[in-house]
Amino acid sequence: MKNAIAVFLILLSTTLKAQVKVGQAAPEISLPDSKDSIINLSSLKGKVVLLDFWASWCRPCRIAIPSVVRLYDKYKSKGLEVYGVSIDEKKSAWLKAVKQDSITYLQVNDKAGWYAKVTLVYGVNEIPATFLIDKKGEIVAINLEGKNLEDKITELLE
Repeated sequence: MKNAIAVFLILLSTTLKAQVKVGQAAPEISLPDSKDSIINLSSLKGKVVLLDFWASWCRPCRIAIPSVVRLYDKYKSKGLEVYGVSIDEKKSAWLKAVKQDSITYLQVNDKAGWYAKVTLVYGVNEIPATFLIDKKGEIVAINLEGKNLEDKITELLE
């Protein structure tokens, strides 16, 4: 009976995740980087930010990373920042993936995995998940890809 209740509560908590919405201020994230320094999402206010949730074991995430790296390299000098949030439970796996994928943009890790508070706050039910944040700190798009993402980034950087 205890196991059934636990499973029910887990399922209930995952279905109750409240996804943030376009037009809403981006909720704060404060997580450690590779050197265990806490990096606040709010410290990037004034820049266009692509908030990217991912994990080393997520094949679609790893396939998407080269596009994110390309966008970052192309637009970082114009004010784009990427705040990558890994939900890897093992720091070594996360750091290995960062190195393998030549990620140079800002990376933080929440080792709580799917139970990470930040995934609950943002309503992340699957990864990769991205949130585009404008210079004022408001969410302007969710899960844009390809040309649509690049077009929106260039629009926000103007």
